[in-house]
Amino acid sequence: MIRRMTQNWRTPTLILICGGIIMTIAMGARHGFGLFLQPMSMDLGWGRETFAFALALQNLVWGAAQPFTGLIADRYGAGRVLFTGSVLYVLGLVLMAHSSSGAELGLSAGLLIGLGLSGTTFSIVYGVLGRSYPAEKRSQVLGIAGAAGSFGQFAMLPGTQALISGIGWMGALLALAAVAALMAPLSAVLAEPGRTAAHRPQQRVLDAIREAAGHRGFWLLTFGYFVCGFQVIFIAVHLPAYLTDHGLPGNVGVACLALIGFFNIIGTWSAGMLGARFTKKYLLAFIYITRSVIIIAFIAVPPTPTSAYMFAAAMGLLWLATVPLTNGIIAQVFGVAYLSMLGGFVFFSHQIGSFLGAWLGGVLFDRTGSYDVVWWIAIGLGLVAMAANLPINERPLERLAEPRPA
Repeated sequence: MIRRMTQNWRTPTLILICGGIIMTIAMGARHGFGLFLQPMSMDLGWGRETFAFALALQNLVWGAAQPFTGLIADRYGAGRVLFTGSVLYVLGLVLMAHSSSGAELGLSAGLLIGLGLSGTTFSIVYGVLGRSYPAEKRSQVLGIAGAAGSFGQFAMLPGTQALISGIGWMGALLALAAVAALMAPLSAVLAEPGRTAAHRPQQRVLDAIREAAGHRGFWLLTFGYFVCGFQVIFIAVHLPAYLTDHGLPGNVGVACLALIGFFNIIGTWSAGMLGARFTKKYLLAFIYITRSVIIIAFIAVPPTPTSAYMFAAAMGLLWLATVPLTNGIIAQVFGVAYLSMLGGFVFFSHQIGSFLGAWLGGVLFDRTGSYDVVWWIAIGLGLVAMAANLPINERPLERLAEPRPA
């Protein structure tokens, strides 16, 4: 009786609230990393490639670790994964504040924060939510959780800029570490204590991986997510510098990232709602083609504050709108037993794209003195991703219709 009462206090609503707060903190702190590019590079005598590589490594580590952290969460519950991820995230921010070389920045901002993000963000939280809510509510719930992460990007960005201006980039990173520490106690709510050996997935891990690998739509979805990662991380890391390079004041870049975060709330929530009513692959195709059109319009003329704000608002509506739709398709086709792990594999592709978007932005700028080449790469990839999503088969696998064993 006591054990049952202990488990029952973790209601789906409470899980959604706490999962949303974790997403708010984890994504909000990360969204402001681009604001540290110029002050850290100038104070420590680095080129932009050094900082860009560290954030690129962060995204690559985040993605590479995600299938494994997802597997642990699927098999044993998400609580320990979320707690460990929180600790690594805090440690990475503290060490990032004391980095004095590119290697130290790569270890802290790259490796440790990347591992921390793999344990505190989309795949882990979405896995718990997918198992806590019925199929008819799943898309909406994932959209709400994604919107919470978007809210963090909006709400924490001005605070991060104010901290950098007021106490310097080192003090700002230490303050963010204190905020990130709040994720650790919240992880207890998402612990899934009932996920004992008797309640673990009946399907074997290797069978689940083979099943997904043999599904054409899984690979098409994976490629589309690669493009998403390339586009959003290039913009998040390099947009403030791109605007200052064109003579705009630094506060315009900060405002743009905040606008992206604000409109991302609307876009992610809307995507979750629309995904419950319309075919998700068509929504994804629309998002990718629209991103390319928006970028073309933005770079066609020299940026002004007005055009930068319009670009940020438009991109914000599409920013993480792919996340509930992509995870929704995975859950719809393969079920939720290994949602965190399979979502982690797809997310790894997203993070390979993120690595290339962040790193190539710095490399090609240092080589050419311009971001033009990377903008056009982002445009071309968006067109290809649109075409890749259209043939995806969203029908659930036949085994999901079979009666469950007694």
